[in-house]
Order: sequence, then structure tokens, then C-alpha cells
Amino acid sequence: MTRRLTVVTVFALLLGLLGVDLANSAPLDPFQAPPALALGSGLAGAGAHCAALPTAD
Repeated sequence: MTRRLTVVTVFALLLGLLGVDLANSAPLDPFQAPPALALGSGLAGAGAHCAALPTAD
């Protein structure tokens, strides 16, 4: 395979994956999204490993 064919194939697969994702996803609701910066708002981060506090088991 040549580099050009490889690059074209990768971009075609990425565009195909993006198209499938956009076709099957619900539109985002900006009013239900969490704030980008929640400094001092009292909202705690959730859902990520960095937001999990260590527990004593």
C-alpha cells in the first residue's frame, strides 16, 4: 500500500465513523449540560476516575 492510499483509507473510515455516530446520536441539549467550569457552584464532578474519592475498604 502506498502512503496516499493509506491516508485516504484512514480518512474515509474516520468520516464514515463520524457519519454513523451523528446519524445515531440524539442532539445535545445545552440547557441540560453540566457547566464547563463549576468553580464555587457547589456541584461536584461525577462519572470520572479523577472525581472518585479514595475509599477505605
